[in-house]
Amino acid sequence: MRLGVQSFPFREQTSCNRTLLMKRFFSGAAFLVSFLFFSAPLFAAGIDERINDAMAPLTTQAFRIVFFAVTLGGIEIPFVLLMLIVTALGFTVYMGFINVRGFGHAIDLVRGVYDAPDGQKGEVSHFQALSAALSATVGLGNIAGVAIAITLGGPGATFWMILGGLFGMSTKFVECTLGVKYRKIGEDGSVSGGPMYYLSKGFAEKGMALPGKLLAVFFALMCVGGSLGGGNMFQANQAFKQAVIATGGEQSPLYQQGWIFGILLAVLVGTVIIGGIRSIVKVTSKLVPAMVAIYISAALFIIFSHVSLLPQAFASIITGAFSPDAMYGGFIGVLIQGFKRAAFSSEAGLGSAPIAHSAVKTDEPITEGLVALLEPFIDTVVICTMTALVIIISGLYVEQGMDGIALTSKAFEQVIFWFPLILSVAVMMFAISTMISWSYYGLKAWTYIFGDSHVSSVSFKVLFCVFIVLGSAMNFSTVIDFTDAMIFAMSFPNIIGLYLLAPGVKKDLDSYFGKLREGKISRFK
Repeated sequence: MRLGVQSFPFREQTSCNRTLLMKRFFSGAAFLVSFLFFSAPLFAAGIDERINDAMAPLTTQAFRIVFFAVTLGGIEIPFVLLMLIVTALGFTVYMGFINVRGFGHAIDLVRGVYDAPDGQKGEVSHFQALSAALSATVGLGNIAGVAIAITLGGPGATFWMILGGLFGMSTKFVECTLGVKYRKIGEDGSVSGGPMYYLSKGFAEKGMALPGKLLAVFFALMCVGGSLGGGNMFQANQAFKQAVIATGGEQSPLYQQGWIFGILLAVLVGTVIIGGIRSIVKVTSKLVPAMVAIYISAALFIIFSHVSLLPQAFASIITGAFSPDAMYGGFIGVLIQGFKRAAFSSEAGLGSAPIAHSAVKTDEPITEGLVALLEPFIDTVVICTMTALVIIISGLYVEQGMDGIALTSKAFEQVIFWFPLILSVAVMMFAISTMISWSYYGLKAWTYIFGDSHVSSVSFKVLFCVFIVLGSAMNFSTVIDFTDAMIFAMSFPNIIGLYLLAPGVKKDLDSYFGKLREGKISRFK
């Protein structure tokens, strides 16, 4: 992949191509917006429903294929979740609880304590690589995804979500180490990395070039789907829902006009991913951390203003985690919802994060694996837990008719009446930043399959914008099923690669900590 000095991995095209693209894009966008403004009232009614009806059967079938169940002791468990859980637990033990013993050193690496002044291969610092990856994971998965878990699994799902995040740190360590270890560095210093490369190159080293190449292509296909689903449609859908909530709910002029919202959002996102406008990326990369800070501050304010309710909230989390209460699908149902949303939030084991982490400036792949393990901790253990506590304290999760972003927004509104407006801005920033990052993930996967040509690049970006419209118009249940199917499908080829290549990571880890103990790795701060 290619990362500049900014948090988002984009380079501008040549001036000629960029100017031509921008002229064509803005001309088409201006015509489309004008057309919608004058003609939408004539035929808008029912368009959202028709889009949803067309997509729902495909989504349902994809969900059934990816989440096929296995029966253990008379209990059906989706195989993909069982695979991710076993992998996270296995790597935690195999790597000597690296999620615990490597935590402090990871913080030092992010602080730049071990960053050499120059001479290391790569394009960005440890902090910048972590920021780029977090920009794709911190967002609506934390805001809406937590509400989904609690709605379907009750407060107990929070316990398994936290546990999934903690063990997922070990999986993230392994995959991001491999991302750097097998990355491709061009003559101009640009970097390409991710599962496509460690599957093909790592398997080739073991005399299995053809299986590795097939797995790499399969992952790339699933990554394209993941970028269109979790990195696109889910973001657009929840951004639209929050915009409707903030502008009057069913009385909002946006109500049931998701396709119009989607087109406007597609134009906005398209100005970045089609035109390569770095100024917009710079603004977004500054706004998103600010929105995260506002969101966390509001959550902490609500939590501490209801500190007397915290013991009860934690009690409901613990008891609910092991409760056989059929209301929330029993113990296994609660566990499944918690781990599913933890995986969706942190993306541990899915293979997306190594694409961003591969561009780091380092000669020691282990260092970026250590930095990457902080990602699930920040994203899932800290931010998701805050969201869960706000929702549980509000008690709204037992009410019918609210899910996703609507539940989170209402929970905050109980204490901070004006917060839905702030949340709308935050949601839009989160959605756009996630779309930008995931569009790049999908683009790298797309060009890995179809070649890195101008036509190939533009075709994917147009397709990505079309799916923004679809996601805005579709029902939430249809979107979340498609999102889960596409995101979790990425894990199948990735996990196979992690298992085969993990012994090499273990060897490199032992060597790295040995050099650290012997003082062979210098501190520069």
